[in-house]
Amino acid sequence: MHKDLESIVLTREQIAQKVKEAASWLDEKFKDSKPLAISVLKGSVFFFCDLLREMKTPVQLDFMTVSSYGSKAQSSGMPKIVMDLAASVEGRDVILVEDIVDSGHTLVRMRDLIMGRGAKSFTTVALFDKPSRRQVDIKADYSCFEIADEFIVGYGLDYAQQYRNLPYVGILKRSIYGNV
Repeated sequence: MHKDLESIVLTREQIAQKVKEAASWLDEKFKDSKPLAISVLKGSVFFFCDLLREMKTPVQLDFMTVSSYGSKAQSSGMPKIVMDLAASVEGRDVILVEDIVDSGHTLVRMRDLIMGRGAKSFTTVALFDKPSRRQVDIKADYSCFEIADEFIVGYGLDYAQQYRNLPYVGILKRSIYGNV
């Protein structure tokens, strides 16, 4: 375990199992479609790659960067699009792959943006759901794990751009982020 963590909450194996289940759910939902899968960078990239490798459904992929945290431990509540899509969503079934649904502001912003651009449908798959922090009435269509109000890192999740490459998910020690 990394020295900056209090504990490991999800192992590599637990995550892999839930990723397979999410891929199966998507395969069933989109068996007659060729959806556009969008990764919200940077946090969802590990989940996104593993998820798409497990899917049988042919998908096109694209990326967006949306920021609401910066180097802080809490969302600003004002998600900002830093990098936009290259592909058009018009008339497409869109799968948005998120690392975590926390306050819900980013998910609302993304849904409104994608649907406003003429997407046929909008489906969200999130690795983590943290409903205790929700500030707006929205949830992912599929969440792999519901988590308590802890600051977690690993498997794409970061604090100040650190810890993303951990193959498991753990709770970050408060002494690391407590003064932010």
